[in-house]
Amino acid sequence: MRPQRKKFRVAHLWFRAGRRQRNKQRPCSRAERPSKAGIAEILMNRPHARNSLGKVFVNELFSVLEQLRFDEQVRVVVFKSQVKGVFCAGADLKERAKMDDAEVGEFVRRLRNLMDEIAALPVPTIAAIDGYALGGGLELALACDLRVAASSAKMGLIETTRGLLPGAGGTQRLPRCVGIGLAKELIFTGRQVDGEEAASMGLVNHSVPQNSEGDAAYQRALTLAKEILPQAPFAVKMGKLAINKGMEVDIASGMAIEGMCYAQNIPTRDRQEGMAAFREKRPPRFTGK
Repeated sequence: MRPQRKKFRVAHLWFRAGRRQRNKQRPCSRAERPSKAGIAEILMNRPHARNSLGKVFVNELFSVLEQLRFDEQVRVVVFKSQVKGVFCAGADLKERAKMDDAEVGEFVRRLRNLMDEIAALPVPTIAAIDGYALGGGLELALACDLRVAASSAKMGLIETTRGLLPGAGGTQRLPRCVGIGLAKELIFTGRQVDGEEAASMGLVNHSVPQNSEGDAAYQRALTLAKEILPQAPFAVKMGKLAINKGMEVDIASGMAIEGMCYAQNIPTRDRQEGMAAFREKRPPRFTGK
């Protein structure tokens, strides 16, 4: 049975089951939601601004994330662009040029909070990078657990080329991803790298040749999501929590965190189901309970 998917389109939100639009504009992002446990897709569609992170776009991302956080049917979330050749071009600098200093500070704080909310989703998240992911766009991808990029995609924290520095988590998540020295080099130079180079340095998990439809990274991300789907949902969530929290502390404290997460998994029905399936030599039927 094929996994069903929810899709959320951000900044003017609509659902596959029925549309809800504002000002008769097409949504900038969309989320499609499965009737059973499965994949949720956040589809970004702001073509006139190359999916740049403006106020409306950010507000609706927050709204979508709030829905996903408490949706027990969702096991994996995929971020995808519907604008060909672009994942997310970063901050909306035209909009920001109209802000005063106080407004800029407040908006960047909100943008940083958005990335934290993405990182804090309890289920695995995958960024499908089929085009440019620059500045805040790459910070959004870095907030995801896994990243898949087309070999032709371009990625970079380019803020220093605009008189800025990364302000939505880039200075913290990039070094945790590729190491301190390489992160400093990429941020200091504002350099852009393609998908193959990003894979070689550990910035993305997989790099794939782009296809004629321009969605090779998305297709690979779906394959990856489908590998995660059959696994025990609560165990996957606890694994993510143990890794994320453990990376913030020394290894002894991390071991304690792992122990606490493991203890939460012991009384679950899924653990009993996994043991029974192993004994009976059949595939397990996990429910997330």
